Amino acid sequence: MRGKGKENGGMAMYKVKVFDKEHEKDLEAAVNDFLARLKDGQLIDVKYSVAAMESEGEQIYCFSAMVIYRT
Repeated sequence: MRGKGKENGGMAMYKVKVFDKEHEKDLEAAVNDFLARLKDGQLIDVKYSVAAMESEGEQIYCFSAMVIYRT
């Protein structure tokens, strides 16, 4: 996805990074590590989702996040 970059008048590139973990604390750590590497103004949005299902009598969760950022 491309859009107009205000800071340099040119085209800015937008990217996504998807995270998928079985435990919410693992997802939190992975997303925080990634966000710490972004520069000011790069972050656009974070989308979060939880899916739950049962398998063989056990409750299984899938925690996921998508980080949308500017390059």
